[in-house]
Amino acid sequence: MFTLGRWTSSLRFRLLAATLAALALALLLAGVWLSGLFREHVMRQFEAALTLQLDQLTTQLELDASGQPVIDPQQLSDPRWRTPYSGLYWQLDQVSGDGAIRSGVLRSRSLWDTTLPLSADALANGAVHVHEGRGPQGAAVLMLERSVALGEQPGVRWRLIVAAETRQALEAVDRFTGVLSISLLVLGTLLALAALAQVAVGLSPLRGLQHALVQVREGRSARLQGRFPSEVQPLIDDFNGVLDRNAEVVARARTQAGNLAHALKTPLAVLQQAAAQTAQPGAAPDLARLVQEQVASAQRHIDWHLAHARVAAAERLPGQRTAVAPVVLGLVRVMQRVHAERHIGIDASGLPGTLAFAGEEQDLQEMLGNLIDNACKWARHTVVVSASSEAGRLCLRVEDDGPGIDDQARAAVLARGARLDQSVPGSGLGLAIVTDLARLYGGDVRLETARLGGLGVALSLPAAD
Repeated sequence: MFTLGRWTSSLRFRLLAATLAALALALLLAGVWLSGLFREHVMRQFEAALTLQLDQLTTQLELDASGQPVIDPQQLSDPRWRTPYSGLYWQLDQVSGDGAIRSGVLRSRSLWDTTLPLSADALANGAVHVHEGRGPQGAAVLMLERSVALGEQPGVRWRLIVAAETRQALEAVDRFTGVLSISLLVLGTLLALAALAQVAVGLSPLRGLQHALVQVREGRSARLQGRFPSEVQPLIDDFNGVLDRNAEVVARARTQAGNLAHALKTPLAVLQQAAAQTAQPGAAPDLARLVQEQVASAQRHIDWHLAHARVAAAERLPGQRTAVAPVVLGLVRVMQRVHAERHIGIDASGLPGTLAFAGEEQDLQEMLGNLIDNACKWARHTVVVSASSEAGRLCLRVEDDGPGIDDQARAAVLARGARLDQSVPGSGLGLAIVTDLARLYGGDVRLETARLGGLGVALSLPAAD
């Protein structure tokens, strides 16, 4: 069986897994972004430092008396220019008008016997290009080149190049990335522990709910009891409402069963006595009639309690809808046949065709059938059935032109089994059945004076949209 404990564990696992996955993704993206940002910053500073070196060389570049370019090494402040393969290099190339390049016209001592390989590209005078390439001994370098014009030399351009190895800068980036990775790993571990604690604390009310459910299941409590957070309390209230509703249904079922047993006790006792009398000499000749009456009484009580049980089971089910007009017209046709010998006119012509009852059709037939049948029994000539709807309530009226009932007797008529006149056939259960069924649907029954002079019965029920 899938218990709340398993559901809680599964929910805890899903929440923790989702939190850790989101956390890992966030830390990974943050690490990549920070590492890339730091690398970009380092390379930008590296390029800025090379630009300063290039500017210094540009200011030192000039022509000698013979028209040849010269750069005085003594004017360069950085000692790495004079150390072979120091990692910082400069070089001056000559570019003729036809595009031919004469590499290494001048170069730093740090280049020793090598030159910086650089493909020809078109440079505007004074413009700077940035390249990545290979320097002496195959080391990775960042190169900046600038086109410089010297004196009056038509068709000749000079290309001044500064290069520096990027190994130390990239090692600094790698060290930062390593420290950043360790830091993010520690931070991720701490956040994972915090997420685990948060999930455990956040789901702890469900363990209390599980304990309360066990108390209800084992019969030690009728409702969920305990202290729960405000986020969980609506669930507790709704569940307690369901438990109260179930308790109400069980109590009603017990009451109905008791009422049915009590109602059938008397007819069965009479039948038992009548059966015993058949064995005695001179038994009453009307035994068959007595048995039929008692069986009919028992059948009416069974029908009564079955109707209650059906309505109690269907009460508050969503989506129930019964059109009023077809039910009324069908009952009118039946009652005209039942009371055909009395020539009672039943008028239901004023019924709107759009009205609907929010309940089962059989229950509406039960209620209206009793009201119309009762009106036909007491009417002299006419019975009128009308209906209206207002504010979500359906009002049905059944009126007759009979003798009516005075105000003092109306309350007694609604009681089960009450009959004011024994000359009219019936069991006295009709209006009581209507009253009980209406109340089960949240409605009521009122007895009034009809406009025809007899009794008017107003039946209020929930209307369907």
